[in-house]
Amino acid sequence: MSLHSTAANLVSLAEGAEHGGNHESLSPYLTGFGAFGALLLLLWITTRFNRDR
Repeated sequence: MSLHSTAANLVSLAEGAEHGGNHESLSPYLTGFGAFGALLLLLWITTRFNRDR
């Protein structure tokens, strides 16, 4: 990858960020609650395997 193509990619990426950058179908609340739910599930699984016998 040359310096020129890398610079061109960075410029096009920066231009896209000016127009919002986020996809319309992505909801920050849905993403956040989904991540929180996944972490709670992993915490629950971890506590099930770490019981003292």
